[in-house]
Amino acid sequence: MPADREGPPPDIDISVAHVARVYDYWLGGKTNFTPDQVAARAAMRAAPHVAEGVRGNRAFLARAVRYLVGEAGVQQFLDIGTGIPAADNTHEVAQAMARECRVVYVDNDPIVLSHARALLTSGTKGATAYLDEDLRNVAELIQAAAGTLDFSEPVAVMLIGILQCIPDEDDPVGVIRQLMDAVPSGSYLAVSHPASDIDVVGIRNLAYQLHELMPMELKFRSRAEVSALFDGLELVEPGVVRAPEWRPDSDADRANPATVWGGLARKN
Repeated sequence: MPADREGPPPDIDISVAHVARVYDYWLGGKTNFTPDQVAARAAMRAAPHVAEGVRGNRAFLARAVRYLVGEAGVQQFLDIGTGIPAADNTHEVAQAMARECRVVYVDNDPIVLSHARALLTSGTKGATAYLDEDLRNVAELIQAAAGTLDFSEPVAVMLIGILQCIPDEDDPVGVIRQLMDAVPSGSYLAVSHPASDIDVVGIRNLAYQLHELMPMELKFRSRAEVSALFDGLELVEPGVVRAPEWRPDSDADRANPATVWGGLARKN
């Protein structure tokens, strides 16, 4: 492990790669270790643009948050599957626009929790909380989040780069339905999801490398499958598109090679 990288918290297994730490490596972070770096580099050999695409996915998150605060007037966020803190975290983007925004982060990875609790802090007007919960345990998650969020007011549910960790047998559509049933009209759902149908050969190579080097199986999905996650909600234009093409701020945003579907929808 390079000297400038942070040591692991106690009781954290760093002998095998973990998707959150691989993602952190691609974002240029320091909370990753030798097996994560090996997996990340192998993936980059299989799909040379993967790290740039991950940054494009992160930029989609920031644009979605700015839309939600600036145009939709949402000031509460439930960000599930947060990952290791990086630049432009949800609360930083939201509270830069409206200091009173309240954000609850949810993850169930001990190394993510350890670093997030230290790094994710708010100003005095807003609130930021971090929960150790599993996305699939919706009732417990909502009950815990209610300590910070007011579920009588609109909430933006952020599922950015997490649903690939939920296999079909765990019913991601049903999980989302439960989440959206728990929030009032005027709430939103934001999703980004690795695509199975943009660069098919590249994705196959990337998936093979990740499956070889990480114990977690990842499920890439098609545009039709990602669109189905928004059933019953009103999609914000331009609908489900490649994430860099969702309301890009510049030509450079649009040109990002991310093979990720992204969308935002409103509960009426």
